[in-house]
Amino acid sequence: MRGGTAAVENTVSRVGIAAVGAYVGAQVVADITSVKIGTVLGWAVDMGTWIYPITFTLRDVVHKALGRRAARTLVITAAAVNLAMAAYLQWVARQPSDPSYALGNEFAAVLAPLWRIAIASILAEVVSELLDTEVYHWFVRRVTTRHQWARVALSNAASIPVDNVVFAVGAFGALPFLKDHPLTLPWPAVWSIFVVNLTVKAAVSALSLPLIYLSADRDWHADPDDA
Repeated sequence: MRGGTAAVENTVSRVGIAAVGAYVGAQVVADITSVKIGTVLGWAVDMGTWIYPITFTLRDVVHKALGRRAARTLVITAAAVNLAMAAYLQWVARQPSDPSYALGNEFAAVLAPLWRIAIASILAEVVSELLDTEVYHWFVRRVTTRHQWARVALSNAASIPVDNVVFAVGAFGALPFLKDHPLTLPWPAVWSIFVVNLTVKAAVSALSLPLIYLSADRDWHADPDDA
């Protein structure tokens, strides 16, 4: 019996660690690719939108495997990693290129961060993913521990629109102190970005729901409320 329990705990730990790595990796890739604005059926969409929604379900997997405090720590750590990455890329882009290296300008043009987009993206991630954490935890502690897909769907449905609002307005909105910023767009264009991004994120999030079944569920009733 003890051996069986240990095996389950080890599996949960492995799944939790894998989910942490996948979450941070997806966050980094999404932040880098969000600098490119592509088109989907003629509509503008930042290309990080195709991978970023997976992080909401991966956060749920971490929450399930390791607890709420671990999920909160993951969200803040990923934000710090993304901020450090942006700062490092900025520093690298500003360094003179070796005469034998012909792609210095291209590197700077592609990978040097657009700080308004970077800050809006990181802020949106922190606010929405912490909200996702609280909604998920409320569901399993106050509603039901059954229907795991429902807890993920509800927490994602609450947090993804918030993420979208913070990002679209922060990155492109005509805010009072950013009206003359080169990235500022008319409000109808910001609304268009919001709608398209929300549609894509909702679809990708729905496709990622099965990830929650990667590990056995924890005993929520035995957990301290702040675990």
